[in-house]
Amino acid sequence: MSNDIRLDAIKSVQNRQNIPLEKVEGKISEFFACNVFGDQAMKTHMAPKVYKKIQQNIAKGKTLDRDLADYIAEAMRNWAMEKGATHYAHWFQPLTGHTAEKHDSFFTLDSSGAAIEKFNGDALVQQEPDGSSFPGGGLRSTFEARGYTAWDPTSPAFIFEVSGEKTLCVPTIFVTYGGQALDYKLPLLKSQSYLEEAAIEVCNLFDEQVNKVHATLGWEQEYFLLDEALYNARPDLIMCDRTLLGKYAPKGQQLDDHYFGSIPERVYAYMRDLENESHKLGIPVRTRHNEVAPCQYELAPIFEEVNVAVDHNQLLMDLMDRIARRHKLRVLLHEKPYAGVNGSGKHNNWSMATDTGVNLLSPGKDPAKNLQFLTFFVSTIKAVHQYADLLRASVTSASNDHRLGANEAPPAIISIFIGETLTRVLNEIEEGTPLNSTGVKEVMKLLGKIPNLEQDNTDRNRTSPFAFTGNKFEIRMAGSTVNCAAPMTVLNMIVGKQLRSFLQDVRIIELDGVSKDQAILTVIKRYITESKAIRFEGDNYSEAWKEEAARRGLNNFVDTPSALDAYLGEKACELFVESRVLSEREIHAHYEVRIENYTLKLQIESRTLAEMAMNQVLPAAVQYQNTLAENVLNLKNLGLGEDAYAAQLDLVQRIAKHINAIKDACYKMKKERDLANELDSRECAIAYCQNVKPLMEVVREHADELEPMIDDRLWALPKYRELLFLR
Repeated sequence: MSNDIRLDAIKSVQNRQNIPLEKVEGKISEFFACNVFGDQAMKTHMAPKVYKKIQQNIAKGKTLDRDLADYIAEAMRNWAMEKGATHYAHWFQPLTGHTAEKHDSFFTLDSSGAAIEKFNGDALVQQEPDGSSFPGGGLRSTFEARGYTAWDPTSPAFIFEVSGEKTLCVPTIFVTYGGQALDYKLPLLKSQSYLEEAAIEVCNLFDEQVNKVHATLGWEQEYFLLDEALYNARPDLIMCDRTLLGKYAPKGQQLDDHYFGSIPERVYAYMRDLENESHKLGIPVRTRHNEVAPCQYELAPIFEEVNVAVDHNQLLMDLMDRIARRHKLRVLLHEKPYAGVNGSGKHNNWSMATDTGVNLLSPGKDPAKNLQFLTFFVSTIKAVHQYADLLRASVTSASNDHRLGANEAPPAIISIFIGETLTRVLNEIEEGTPLNSTGVKEVMKLLGKIPNLEQDNTDRNRTSPFAFTGNKFEIRMAGSTVNCAAPMTVLNMIVGKQLRSFLQDVRIIELDGVSKDQAILTVIKRYITESKAIRFEGDNYSEAWKEEAARRGLNNFVDTPSALDAYLGEKACELFVESRVLSEREIHAHYEVRIENYTLKLQIESRTLAEMAMNQVLPAAVQYQNTLAENVLNLKNLGLGEDAYAAQLDLVQRIAKHINAIKDACYKMKKERDLANELDSRECAIAYCQNVKPLMEVVREHADELEPMIDDRLWALPKYRELLFLR
């Protein structure tokens, strides 16, 4: 046995020629969204009156009549075919976490048998892709597995290009025959409506001109890159998107020399290619840089309306993989592809904006507007305090457990960081404000002293899972693979619920003849006190915080099975049903999909690890052990004393210990998997978490101990020093 695969991979990397950086002609603004059926394309291909009517219908959420749908479909087809598209597809986001599409050609035959290109309103508005193999959590049985996609007109259609072939993609929801959600988009859209209705009413307390409020999202996508030859030589990366084995390299990220460093030429070419394709699709990516770990990077866009931002992130992750392959690279989106170095997150920066141009989470300079800011700011804190466990559950997964449950930013305990300035403001309101007209004036003076945090961007706490950063809240616990719709749906919903409660509480106080401002301040003051336990300004990594959090009544769910229980709680169920985001049956179905996905991920990882251990690690160990044993016998036959071969003999014994431990753990893993697979979904997931996962750690521990002992020429798996530093 030899490590030919590893050596060949290393040689491929060393001989790799960079793809030349293509020069982009013109400014980004000149080709931005050129492959999007947005305002400009609609104006070009539609009569002004029809365009105006369509925009009004979309803005008001009205259903488009058949004639109008036919008109839009024809305009879309004409535009797409001018761009070279031959097919169209309903593009949707099933509960797999990835996107899906079923392509149909514009080509068809008319009633006389003549060949034509056609795309009508029926094809635009609804399709039946079936999709019976997508996870449904029991919402569909095998014999009634119809699945329908329905057009989402609030997210623009786009042209996706693969190897020169172009397809018109129409963003859609994915539902059962009975209209139950089989995707992430429909719950998100419902949560948006729920939040908007409540936010408009609260805004009207301060400004009656507000007619629309929408949530905004700016995501930050972290990822790793590595050469495809190294990737292909690692079965764990191919099957699991992370390394299941691997000894830490002598150098990792301890020198902090990669962070914000000079971008390698090959990576730079990839980034430019990715940005160009993103801009054509209207994805407003703007920021790129090296992240903390070696071979780790980040890109981030300008803020967008939350539904469009989610679509763009899902589309981007597809682009990232496709473009990496063009450059003979592989992109790793897993939250923890390498042990011992920084994992990858996808920070979700969330806020709310009005049609009057106001960011509701920006303090501004006007004290009166600051009271409005304070209302939305404190209501969000109160909402997270009330539903922290549900928000935690929205970002949980087998892959994210390696970050949230493993003492890495951020921890699994949900807390909120708001910064020194706002902490002082809330404390002064809570502790020193009399609930009368004089107190209101004092608060107005206090609010007038709040600096323009949008410019200062506040101080930051990188360890906080939910932080206020000047004019937005940043959900830092979202993992790099998550569909942003999951945490955004929960955040929209819980804040919508809290704003309704706020409005009700204010009106009850006003019934006693109290002024509006005084009633608002009274409720704010109460919310500050009631939600104080969720606020924390210190080090979220410390053991002291874990103890303090427990005293405050904050939960610490370090694994997915325990975190997902929040979806089944009575409080969460009541909220989902009240907001009409999910029915009770849909909640249980979505839970079943999530818990089964967790189990399947661990099952695949466990099987892959066992194969690697038995087929690659142990043979190398045994071969080197035989070499040592032969050397011991030869030296002994020469009549030399034990001192001459003591070191070799010790190595033989140590290798034997690790070989036996690996073999035993692999057999135990198989036994524990078989036992777990007989249980119901929740108990099965718990068994994989508590019984299978620890054995995986045992296998890794002993394999990683073997790696530096074995002759480097025999080790078949690319090592961390090669995965992280060969470019």
